[in-house]
Amino acid sequence: MSVNEIEQNQGSAAERGLLSRRLREAREYLNLSQDEVAKRVGIARAAISLIESGQRRVDALELSKLARIYQRPVSHFTSEKVEDSGLPTDVAFAARAIQGLSENDLQEVARFADFLRTRKQMEDTER
Repeated sequence: MSVNEIEQNQGSAAERGLLSRRLREAREYLNLSQDEVAKRVGIARAAISLIESGQRRVDALELSKLARIYQRPVSHFTSEKVEDSGLPTDVAFAARAIQGLSENDLQEVARFADFLRTRKQMEDTER
């Protein structure tokens, strides 16, 4: 094996490691099990485990499905720099957290946010 081939293999291994780590982190962030993700993608749970450990490559269709499940662009998993959504981190987190809630639950979240704002204003005026 030539030096160039070794460097290419190491580069692809490093890229696969980055991809696998980001996929695992995204799944864990959403509190999804490997089994849940595997069923939604249409592959075996063991395949998810191998992907997340960097031992199995991900084809383009699988990556597209995973990105959709994890609510991230494909580039989040493939580029060296994670793209900034343009939102402050706490706002992006809140947006992901409420995604998929029912209309009633969203109204409850809005009421709670109003309560927190009012409480903060009261605390600020007391100071």
